Amino acid sequence: QVQLVESGGGSVQTGGSLRLSCASSGLSIVYYGTGWFRQAPGKERAFVSGINLSGYSTYADSVKGRFTISRDNDKNTVSLPMKSLKPEDTAVYYCAAGSRWSSTVVSDMRYWGKGTLVTGSS
Repeated sequence: QVQLVESGGGSVQTGGSLRLSCASSGLSIVYYGTGWFRQAPGKERAFVSGINLSGYSTYADSVKGRFTISRDNDKNTVSLPMKSLKPEDTAVYYCAAGSRWSSTVVSDMRYWGKGTLVTGSS
């Protein structure tokens, strides 16, 4: 069975940093697009960052220059180091995978983690 497990969430002051990690089992992420999505209270789940089969990274405009996505094929993990966090970044962050051709669209993802909460306070 496929399992994605996020870790690294927490609460930080404005300008702080966190590193999210996603551990995958039952799925070799090297063969799929993988991504991070987030959902804030009262908002729809939204794209944050993704990496495709070629290793090309894509970012939402709101996080460009602050977040970085990386993939460790040997460890079968995908990470999201985040810096310069803002209150607007507060959300539950989800790791997702399962599409061979997409890493940015919610409906294209087949597998999801349960999420990890990130809170940015001022």
